[in-house]
Amino acid sequence: MKLFQAIENSATALTAERFRMDIISNNIANANTTRTPEGGPFQRHMAVFATRLEKGRPAGVQVVGVVKDPSPPKLVYKPGHPDANPDGYVAMPNVDVVSEMVDLISAARSYEANVTVINEAKKMVQKALQIGD
Repeated sequence: MKLFQAIENSATALTAERFRMDIISNNIANANTTRTPEGGPFQRHMAVFATRLEKGRPAGVQVVGVVKDPSPPKLVYKPGHPDANPDGYVAMPNVDVVSEMVDLISAARSYEANVTVINEAKKMVQKALQIGD
C-alpha cells in the first residue's frame, strides 16, 4: 500500500534530519575549539544525504557520510591566547554560528514536515479501516 511507503519514506527522512541536527549541534558546540586531537582548530562538519533505492526505485533518504568543510579557519588577533601564532593570531574554527542556526531551523522544519506526513498518513489508514464499519 502506498500509504505505508509514504510513512516509511518520511521515517527515513526523520532519521536523516535528526542526524543533521546532531552534526549542526556539534558544530555550534565547537565554534570556539582552537585545539583538537588532530591538531589545529575544529573544522565544521556537514552531513551528506542521498536517495535510498529499493529495487531501483526511490525509497526515502539516507545519510551517506559526513564531510569536513574545506574552508580555511578564521584568524583572530589574540596575542595572549595559548594557541596564538608568533604574530599573535589564533586560528579559529570555520564555524559561523548564525549559518549553523539557520541550518538548524531548516532541519527542524524538515523534521516537522515529515512528522506531519506520517501523522496524516496514519489518519488516512485509520479512516480506511473505518469504512467497513
